[in-house]
This record gives sequence, structure tokens and C-alpha cells, in this order.
Amino acid sequence: MEEQICFLSEKYEIDGLLGKNAGHKGVIVTHPHPLYGGDMYNHVVNSLVHVYQQKGYTTLRFNFRSVENRWDYDNGIGEQSDVLAAMSYLSDSGITQIDLAGYSFGTWINAKVGCKAHIENMIMVSPPAGFMNFEPLSPLSCLKLVITGSRDDIAPPEMLRNMMPIWNPQAAYELIEGADHFYVRHLGMLETVLNRYVTT
Repeated sequence: MEEQICFLSEKYEIDGLLGKNAGHKGVIVTHPHPLYGGDMYNHVVNSLVHVYQQKGYTTLRFNFRSVENRWDYDNGIGEQSDVLAAMSYLSDSGITQIDLAGYSFGTWINAKVGCKAHIENMIMVSPPAGFMNFEPLSPLSCLKLVITGSRDDIAPPEMLRNMMPIWNPQAAYELIEGADHFYVRHLGMLETVLNRYVTT
């Protein structure tokens, strides 16, 4: 069960949904591009939250600052502050291990935030390397898993495979056959893959 919460990121009041679980593990789940209709209620975000909650994590998803007002979009700079503010919110709640899990645009922001203190693992679902510039990025030592679909032209499989050595050569790479960027009719398979990598 998630509850509505609000936290501050710079001057912005950020709306979020917090799903509390016992224990010290938590995850921040970030959503697709706010200028193209992305928000925390996205169906892939729902799948990420569902898997992590089943594994006993406290989950925090939120709307980036520009969801309500597109003019607040900050080209990925202020949005990093939103993620850092979410991290502080979880830390202040007693969570000592925080994962970052993102879908599409959310992976870009998470990658820019990088592997800060308390970040244990990072999961990217369809990082949009065919649409947004992921270079240069410092190595992501916490990156655990990258997932994309075989028909995803926004997160092209070959492009991502070639970027894995730059991000983290130890990270796993999973391709979901037949899936496009939106995982229509493939959410079940996405959750199956996530379940193999999200540890309790």
C-alpha cells in the first residue's frame, strides 16, 4: 500500500508515493520524460514498484518537477536534485541501502546522479541512448542490470550492448524478445526478468 507524500527539492514541492516495508532497503523509481507525458503512474514504473515491493523494499516514486508545469523542465540538471532530495527523504526515514531503478528518461537522470553514497544497485529499463546523449558518463560501479526490448528503437539493443563496457562491464544485459519501448503485452516478461535480479 502506497501513501501520498511530499518533499522539497530546492524550491519545488515534489509529489510522491511511498510504499513502506520493514527493513533497511529502499528503492527510488524514476519515470519517463515529463515533456512527453511521463509521470510516476506509468505502467512500467508500476511494474518496477510491484517487483521491489514483493521483495520487501520500501519504494519511493515521484513526479519530476516539470510534470505539473513543463516550463520547470531543467534539462536533467534540476531533475538530478529531485532524485537527491528523494534519497534524503528515504535516508531520513531510516533506509540505509538505496537502489535506483529507472525507466527511459528516468535512467538518464539516475545515470547522471551516479553511484553516490548509500546507492547499492542501479537498474536501467530501456535507457534511451538513441534519443538522449548518455556520453560522457563516468563508470557506474553500482549498475547491476540493463533491460531493453528487441524492437526498441529508442533504446536500441546493439547501441546499449556497445555502451555496457563504458557503463559497467560487470553489469547484466537482458533482451526481451518482441518488446518495444513501451512493453505493450510484455510487462509480465519484464517483471519476470526483474525478479531474477532484485534480491531480498
